Amino acid sequence: MRRFHLHRMKDETGKSGIGIVAEGLVFTDGTAVLRWMSATPSTLIFASQEQMEKIHGHDGKTTIIWKDE
Repeated sequence: MRRFHLHRMKDETGKSGIGIVAEGLVFTDGTAVLRWMSATPSTLIFASQEQMEKIHGHDGKTTIIWKDE
């Protein structure tokens, strides 16, 4: 399993802010879990890292910073 932070460089929606906005895990089977770091935190589960990036990557304006290399 690998840990990561989601780093947003531009907040197009004005909802999540910029900088480190979430933390997460990618499990060995490919499942990705994302936990938003906000005043109203929520947890999302995705079938894959690619699916998560497609939804929350904002065309490269948000990147993954791996914590476990």
